[in-house]
This record gives sequence, structure tokens and C-alpha cells, in this order.
Amino acid sequence: MSPETGAPPREIPKERSMLLQKEMIAGHYQDLASAPETGRKVVYTFVPGNLTELMRSFDVLPVLPEINALQSGMRKLSGDYISEAEKQGHSEDVCTYVKCDIGMLKQGNVGPTGQPLPEPDLLLLSYTGCFTFMKWFELLRQEYDCPVAMLHVPYQADGTIHDHHRAYVVEQLESEIIPKLEQVTGQQFDEDRLRAELELSAVAEDDLVWVLESAKNVPSPIDAYFGGVYYIGPMFTAFRGTQEGVDYYRTLRAEIEERLAAGRGPITPDGELEEERYRLVLEGPPNWTSFRDFWRMFSEEGAVVVASSYTKVGGLYDRGFRHDPSRPLETLADYCMGCYTNLGLPSRVDLIADYIREYRADGFMINSVKSCNSFSVGQLLMLRQLEERTGVPGGFIESDLVDPRYFSAANIKNRIESYLQMLEQKRGTAA
Repeated sequence: MSPETGAPPREIPKERSMLLQKEMIAGHYQDLASAPETGRKVVYTFVPGNLTELMRSFDVLPVLPEINALQSGMRKLSGDYISEAEKQGHSEDVCTYVKCDIGMLKQGNVGPTGQPLPEPDLLLLSYTGCFTFMKWFELLRQEYDCPVAMLHVPYQADGTIHDHHRAYVVEQLESEIIPKLEQVTGQQFDEDRLRAELELSAVAEDDLVWVLESAKNVPSPIDAYFGGVYYIGPMFTAFRGTQEGVDYYRTLRAEIEERLAAGRGPITPDGELEEERYRLVLEGPPNWTSFRDFWRMFSEEGAVVVASSYTKVGGLYDRGFRHDPSRPLETLADYCMGCYTNLGLPSRVDLIADYIREYRADGFMINSVKSCNSFSVGQLLMLRQLEERTGVPGGFIESDLVDPRYFSAANIKNRIESYLQMLEQKRGTAA
């Protein structure tokens, strides 16, 4: 029901890519649910720096705990899971992704689609800029009797991937990660199969970048933050290196090409946006427990996010990176080191400043997430530096990932509206 009118929400027609993605994700969770019967091996890992192609070359199924957490948030399940974790002794200040995942585990480990998740055959940690991942896996290791593999990824302190960094990661892939996958699956590493999957990844990555960069047009045919989280889903999770992933991005690109040719705006929770009034760049993850309400706070004002940092947590493809099948392990290393969360603050400021200029943004906003230090640390400094460097005013709002207690709809809406009114006043003054 609509909180304003009491009327049933209007059903928004689903585009082919949305239906296709829903089928893909449902199929993946079905494969996971049936893994104990089919004998498929299961690896728990994370989104930033994940080794999807390498895992798939061993025919294993990935489970991504933070994806389960955000899906639980969107389905209004995370509050109970977080309460369960806090009853187990976890602090209110602990990352709510972690608490949601632990609470889900303690309540039977039923996944977001209502099907049970299998226990892992391997815990594979690619440490990419988020120290919490390490503590998260320590907790999971206490719950599961299975091997653990850790890939330590050097931080990009100066914004450069150095040769010795790459060699360090490759050596770990050869001596730690691949042997553990061989041990768990009973299969030998097949480099030719990995090369074939990397080739498919590069094809899909080309189309994803085209879709994201379509937002440089005025009006933008997409929202690159709220809509963008759907676009990046297959790429950042289980479908990189697959023909399914290639087909999805081909379908998505064709839809956006049609929208662009017709001069149409992005799809919103209430249908197609009729008028683009503000072009924004957004830093920080979204809130998942009130995702559509959060989106409406922007779309109802005609504000379109034309670029965002969050859609780069699983790879900076729009800065030129592609998986390279001619150098399979080296390209996996570069991918791990190149994710947004593995960048230092100066590199993050550089990236967002480039987005503001390239996408002709009227302003930028930061959503500071209470429990996500990987994003929130340094954001006020970033705000000041971006305003100084670009001359574009910034806005600041606060919420959380999946804890409904830390989403104050009235406060956030007031801040967004006040910020957009300020942008409007600046336009009037300039005119």
C-alpha cells in the first residue's frame, strides 16, 4: 500500500533483462540448495576481489555472504537476524552485514529465497581493503569444519598496481588457492578452461561498461546507483565467466540502446522518469532495508544518479580493466587489487572528481553507512576535497546497510530535499 494514498502500489512492467536476471539468480540458489544431493562443491567468498572464474574452472558454486545479507535486508528479514546476532554477544557497532549473516546462520541458514544454503566445502577469503572480512571469516571458521584459504591482496596505497604486488598475489594463487581448490574438488587445475571463462568475462565487461557510460548522455537512460545495483549483480556475483552472463549483458545493452535512441529516462520504482532535473554522483553503499523508499526520495525530485562508487566495489571496469585470458593468473591478481574498496582515499577522490566532470553532474552526495568502515572512514574529508577541486556542492546523509533501526526516512528525505533546493537556488543565482 502507498503510505501517502493508501492505494495499492502500481505494478511496473519488468524489462526482459530484469526477468532474465531473476531467473538466473533463482537458478543459482536452486543449484545451491540441491548441492548436497548433486555433489557440487560450495565455496563461501566475498564480492570485492572474488575469483569467480577460477572457482568455476573447478565447477564449484560460490556463496557470497554479503549478498545474502543485502537480499535479506530487501526482504525485511535482516532486523530479526541482527537481533539474533546481538543476543549472541555481537556489538551494535559490528558491521550489520556480518550480524545479519551470523543471525541467519543461527536461525537455520535459510537463504533469501527460502531455500537452505549448503555448508561450505571451502572458505575462500580474498582480502580486498575491508579488514572486517577477516574477522567475518574467523567467525565462520568457528561454525564450519572445512579448509580455509586466504588470499592477501596488497592495498593500493599510491593508486598503482606494482609488478611486485602482482607477483605476490600470483604466488599465493599458485601455492595456496589453487592447491586448496584441487584438494576440495579432487580436480586438477585446468588453465585452458580458466582462459575460456576469462574470455567470456571480458565480453560481458565490455557491455556492462557501455551500459554504465550511457549515463553520460542527457537525459540519462539509466540510474547508475539504484538501477546500477541490478546491472552489476550478475557480474559481481556468480555469473562472470559464463555464457549466461554474456547473454544477460547483451540483453541489457540492447534495452538501454533502445531507451537511449528514444530519449527516454531511467526506470524508477514508479515507472519511467519523465524529467531529469538533477544529475548526481553518489558515494557509498545504499540502504537495503528501505531500498525502494530511498530510491523514491531521489526519483520523485527528478534526481538521477549518473555515476556511483558503490557499483565499482566488484571492479573498476570503466577505468579500462578487462580480464585478460592471455595472462590468466596475472589478470586475476590485477582484478583483486583494482576494486574500489582497495583504493586509498586520494584515489577515491580522484575517481569521484572525474565522474563529476565526465558525467556533467550538478552535485554529489555521500551516503555514510554507520557500520561500514571500509566506506565511511574519511568521507567528510572527501566531501571537502571534492567541493574544493570541482566547485560542485556536496551533500551528506547517513543510514546503514541492513539494520532498519538506522534508517530515518524523515531525516534523510529532509536532507535530500534541502540539498536539491540549494542546487536549484545556485542555478537561479548563476542564471
